[in-house]
Amino acid sequence: MQNANYDVIIDCVRMFNVERGEKMAVKNENQKIAAQNKKAFHDYFVQDTYEAGIELSGTEVKSIRAGTVNMKDSFCKVENGEMIMYGVHISPYEKGNIFNKNPLRERKLLLHKKEIMKLFGLCGKEGYALVPLKMYFSGSKVKVELGLCKGKKNYDKRETEAKKQAGRDIERALKERMR
Repeated sequence: MQNANYDVIIDCVRMFNVERGEKMAVKNENQKIAAQNKKAFHDYFVQDTYEAGIELSGTEVKSIRAGTVNMKDSFCKVENGEMIMYGVHISPYEKGNIFNKNPLRERKLLLHKKEIMKLFGLCGKEGYALVPLKMYFSGSKVKVELGLCKGKKNYDKRETEAKKQAGRDIERALKERMR
């Protein structure tokens, strides 16, 4: 009897995590996350995700390896048939001297033309935006996970926070019960 209740609670927690956008699959061992845009999950509903390469200089890659990236207010746009990422702050590499670039410069994303046109069409819908969610290393290459996002209203943000709190309460109750 107790195991049945426990299984039901675990299923509820899993459904809650899937609704929050967390993937249940095991993460790839080759991926080392350099930066995440946690504010994007607070401000937007993530509808779909895409992976893109990013055009960087050598000192920027070294700075990313050091973990000095801020993706807080970043977004992407299509200009002249190219996907451009704005607002990502990659701090200058300490030992880079003259090779350092502007920390807030626009950076070109590496996508196929068909993918760019598809994302351009999807972003044209009212209320949708393309937001970088995380930056990570896939092997030796730097990749960016883009999210097709729809903006949240204030009441949606409060509802999401209430669901998170309920999940924490469930976890806490399970932990106490298992003692």
